[in-house]
This record gives sequence, structure tokens and C-alpha cells, in this order.
Amino acid sequence: MARNEPVAVIGLGRFGRALALELARGGTEVLGVDVDPRVVQGLAGQLEQVVVADASDVEALREIGIAGFTRAVVAIGTNLQASIITTSLLSDLEVDDIWAKALDDQQARILRRVGAHHVVLPEHDMGERVAHLVSGRALDYLEVDEGWVLAKTRPPHHLVGVPLGRSGLRAKRRVTVVSVKPAQEQRYRHTDTTTVLAYGDEILVAGAPADVDRFIDEM
Repeated sequence: MARNEPVAVIGLGRFGRALALELARGGTEVLGVDVDPRVVQGLAGQLEQVVVADASDVEALREIGIAGFTRAVVAIGTNLQASIITTSLLSDLEVDDIWAKALDDQQARILRRVGAHHVVLPEHDMGERVAHLVSGRALDYLEVDEGWVLAKTRPPHHLVGVPLGRSGLRAKRRVTVVSVKPAQEQRYRHTDTTTVLAYGDEILVAGAPADVDRFIDEM
């Protein structure tokens, strides 16, 4: 799907508003949709297109031309019924790429069943990330897919001074050091079998959550 194709963002609360404005800043044409006229009025002039519409009404969706969009985000927050109905209607209208916000795993499962191609749980994901930072277990932590994470940390002592190709890291601990930012440098670079880590380096480690957590615990 083309990167510059327009996106409809339905629900302009904190998450939807931030998403729509960031997409617009990046050059993507955005149609913002919300049922609250005050919310829409507050975004007038910030988004090129922003309309008042009840997205749980299929006729309202047709009137705003939603069927002409290949990408849409259902960013409706706590109104579970509206979120599910809107997602289902977008699927019925054959929108090719539907993203939906969920508050928990149960809502995520329902949204997938009614037609969402991608489901995000921003509160859950941010809570998981911050927990790793607050605990001091990682410098940063990102779930890039279900069952796969990327963590920023420092190398444990058993990796320091040993070429990664001889460390047996992937076989022993089922994780991979994909990048390193040496202590005296400002940028990350790719690792290979000859890369030797030092104390003070920052590394990006990829793997299953449990394996990455065990690796970080070795610090």
C-alpha cells in the first residue's frame, strides 16, 4: 500500500488527535472524524479535513466518503460498542487496511473478529515499556510484534571482549544483538560476527519477551 495514501482517523480523543496530527505533519492526507462538534471545531485549521459524523452509522460513513479510503484508524476510546460497530462497518465497506485501538486483550480479540487488520493497545504497550524503564531493567523496550521485542540495554560481562560470532549468544540465550552504539560514539551501527562489545556500550537486543528479559536480568 502506498505510503502517501490518505488515512481516515475516527475518534479524535487524545490518542486519535495525536495520531492524526502526526500523520498530517508527516505529509499524509488525513480525514479526521468525531461525533463531538466541539472536538472537531478544536481541530479546524490543524487538519485539512475534519468532520462531525457518527461512525457507527453506515449512512454517515458513506456520506463522508469513507469507502474511498484504503486505510482507516478506529481510535474510539472507552465506547466499546461504537468501536466494534465502526470497525465492523469499515470491514463491510471493504476498507483495505483497518487499524483499531483497544483498551484490553478482550476488546482486541473482538475487534480482530469483526474486521480489524491491526489492533494496538497503547495504554498496555506504554505501561509495559515504562515498567521496564522504571525498574531499571532496560534503557528502552519496544514490542515490535506479538511475541517479539527489541530492548536497549548494556552488554553483560560475559559478552564484553568476545566477538559475537564466538559468544554462542543466539544458541544459548535465543536472542540477537542487532546493533551497537559504542561508548565513545554518537550513533548505532550494525553488528556482525566480528563485533566486540565493551563496557559502556549500548546494544539493541531482539528476541522473544521471556528470553530478552532473562538476558537483561544478567546485567
